[in-house]
Amino acid sequence: MPTTVIDTARDVLLSEAAALTTLADSLPADFEAAAQLILDRNGKVVVGGVGKSGHIGRKIAATLSSTGSPAFFIHPTEAAHGDLGMIEEHDTALLISNSGETSELLVMIEFCQRFDIPIIGISSVPGSTLMLASQCQLLLPKVPEACPIRLAPMTSTTMTLALGDALAASLMQKRGFSPTDFGVFHPGGKLGVQLMRVGQVMHDGDRLPILTPDTPMKEAVLTISEKGFGTAGIMEGDKLTGIITDGDVRRNIDGLFDKTARDIMTKTPITTKTDVPVSQALSKIEEHAVSALFVVDADGKPIGIVHLHDLLRLGVQ
Repeated sequence: MPTTVIDTARDVLLSEAAALTTLADSLPADFEAAAQLILDRNGKVVVGGVGKSGHIGRKIAATLSSTGSPAFFIHPTEAAHGDLGMIEEHDTALLISNSGETSELLVMIEFCQRFDIPIIGISSVPGSTLMLASQCQLLLPKVPEACPIRLAPMTSTTMTLALGDALAASLMQKRGFSPTDFGVFHPGGKLGVQLMRVGQVMHDGDRLPILTPDTPMKEAVLTISEKGFGTAGIMEGDKLTGIITDGDVRRNIDGLFDKTARDIMTKTPITTKTDVPVSQALSKIEEHAVSALFVVDADGKPIGIVHLHDLLRLGVQ
């Protein structure tokens, strides 16, 4: 038995880790069928559970919704008082009860059976009421709870949570859910920033500092200063063929105003595209030690510019 606080903490973590290993080694036989059932239905996943199972159920519903499988949580007690009306004919029920005998779930079970709503049950008791009513039985391994008195739900809720994550991840893989799709559902906060695309943050139109190869350097310096990006792009026809940076100006200061943009431009400009994640644009800026990137279309025409300071202000990492 653990004798110190640290011993107890380690015992809990090791017990739960061992339970997850057991779950991975004996994934429920109906797991793949459960994923396919959700994919084949055109509705939402309705998650239900009471107590700790309810808290886990809310998280599972949130994870499913944010990864391409629309879902919502219904508390079984509220279901009995009108929330059953939220369940529609094409939905799938995901009901959670470690014992499989949670009485509050009976209302949801009976409703689903009455209207042919398929049930995916998560429980650790194979012959329980919930499992017998489920088209897909996600059976948890029977392992001791990690709490010192082996009663408070700890190991069982950890396994349920992990199983929900595994189901969501499997559905993502089957749906071909991409980082772009993920960004659509996470537009706010730090995560939303990291998933933004260059096209969302670039400057375009009259803000672009564009010159021709024959532009006198006196005019080029004015353009670089006025536009405020520390660089200017050189266009020949419709293509970006070079750039001039503050560094180029300083390196060519002797006789600068006797030269043209062609004389000092860098002929291999570093560019990016509108659909590139801003985090990748920042990495390219840092890799090449530049302050800005021109954004070009498929034909090499400059259509925007993104500056290091824009990305840092957004909190891009």
